[in-house]
Order: sequence, then C-alpha cells, then structure tokens
Amino acid sequence: MKAVITGGAGFLGSHLCDRFIEEGWDVVCIDNLVTGSEANIEHLGLNPRFRFIRADVSEYIDVPGPVDAVLHFASPASPPDYLKLPIQTLKVGSLGTHNALGLALAKKAKFFLASTSECYGDPDVSPQPESYWGHVNPIGPRGVYDESKRFAEAMTMAYHRYHGVDTRIVRIFNTYGPRMRLNDGRALPNFLFQALNGEPITVYGDGKQTRSFCYVSDLIEGIYRLLESNEHEPVNIGNPHEITILEFAERVRDLVGSVSGARRRKEIPIVFHPLPQDDPKLRCPDISKARRLLNWEPKVGLDEGLRLTLDYFRARIGVS
Repeated sequence: MKAVITGGAGFLGSHLCDRFIEEGWDVVCIDNLVTGSEANIEHLGLNPRFRFIRADVSEYIDVPGPVDAVLHFASPASPPDYLKLPIQTLKVGSLGTHNALGLALAKKAKFFLASTSECYGDPDVSPQPESYWGHVNPIGPRGVYDESKRFAEAMTMAYHRYHGVDTRIVRIFNTYGPRMRLNDGRALPNFLFQALNGEPITVYGDGKQTRSFCYVSDLIEGIYRLLESNEHEPVNIGNPHEITILEFAERVRDLVGSVSGARRRKEIPIVFHPLPQDDPKLRCPDISKARRLLNWEPKVGLDEGLRLTLDYFRARIGVS
C-alpha cells in the first residue's frame, strides 16, 4: 500500500507519515517547506518505505506507480501564517485540493481531506456538530483560511458525487504536541515559548473565549480510523473538554513553574492584548459521530499531553 501525504513535513503531516509507515505503508511526502520543516521527517530519511518530494501542490503533481490513498494536509494552519500568506493559503485550499483530488482520481485511490473546525467560524451553537453550517465572515482576514477549507470540502464532495472518488473529510479541532513550531502564533506554542523564556504570557481579549485541545496521538488515531471507515461526509476529531484561554494560560504557567521552581511561576505575568478580528468565542467539538462510527474518543488527558509537549519544547529551546 502506498500513501501520498501532502504537507507531510508539517506538524500533523509528519506524525501521519510515522503512523502510516508503522502500519506497513509506503509513504510519499510532498511539501514545499513554507511552514513545514525537514527536521520533522529527517528520522525517516533512510527508511526505504519513505520518499520526500519538495513541491508545491498548488502546481500540477504526479507520483509514478500505483497509489492507494492521497491525504491532503498541505496548508498554513496558524493565524500568523495564513495572514502572512493569504494568497498561498487560498491557492493550496483550492488549486491544491483540485490537484490532490485529480491524483486520487487518476490512481483510483482514496482521498482524505484535512479540513478544520474553522469551517464553523464564530459559532452560534456549542458544541459544534457536523450538521452545523457555520458562522463565517468570508471577507474578514481569517476568511482566507476558513473559506479555503470550506471550498475544499465542497470540491471533495463534488468529486465523490460526480467522479465516484472514495473520499473522507476530517474537521480537525485544536491539536497540540511535539513538532509544533515554537511561538507559531497558536495558543499552546506561544504560551510555552513565553513561559520557558520567562516572558509575559500573551492572552488575547479577556481570555474568556474557549478552546478544546486534543493531543496529537489521539488525533492521528482518529484520522487513521476515519480513513478505514466508509464515511464520506465530515467527521469532527477533537477533544470535547472545553477550557477558557485564560485558564489554559494559567495551566501552562503552573506546569512550567512546577518543573522550573515556584519563583519562576510567580515571576511570569499574564498580559492581555486586543482580540483579533473574527476570533471565535467558542470552540468545542461534538464528537458523537466519531464515537458512533469510529469507536473513537481521545485518551490523553490535558495534564499528560502538556507534560509531553513541555518536554519537547524544553529540549528544543535548551532550557532545564
């Protein structure tokens, strides 16, 4: 079995490469390294079942020989990235999805789309079920990401209905763990980076907005189960444990303080900055569908996941 994983050098994509190789697949990783990193896949470099192609999937792509699954994970994913790269984000969500679907169609392969909870926008309902159509500002600054993913979902379903491509769609909620980029603009790497460096932890708005954080191994397990299922419509994969951003920042501060000494914990202040435009007030998945169809739910608790991620960040930064 051979899988093509676009964005395979990114945070999630690299963990997917690991999982597929563990399951006995050959893996072709395609990434232009705009936000991905070769460091995430260097441990696979000598594996005979792994191949890396540096390419932009917004351009035409081809992979010689049979392919059994195409997983489209290429896209900037943190707000600073897609605000800095708005055109590239729109192109990889539209042209990139079209090219990846075209490869799956030509190879008669399964197609798997990495979509996002951002399809729900700033929701009017919580938790968000897959049946909720969302509350998105298409012309706001975040629209380049939100709408590219919504378009990608529409194209995926069109290829399924018109061409009969065997498709899957996962809506990924906030995920964290090793291989996240330091200080990449998302809450957890920002908080850990700042706390480990003794800098003030930045919270946007009053911190009362909620998120739910899923450890990466749980997400990858849900993705693999979804690929093996027969479900074509979107499925939420995320942790339904909801927490305010302020409480999350305090948890990170306490965790860093517990391993660095109480003095550091007391020294790290939390500072508040204006809330970015269209930042969602609520974000929590309804995972009833995943539980029912995939027999899946997250296993790694927040405290355990934060400790594992902290160990990774401490090693990267080189702090004790």
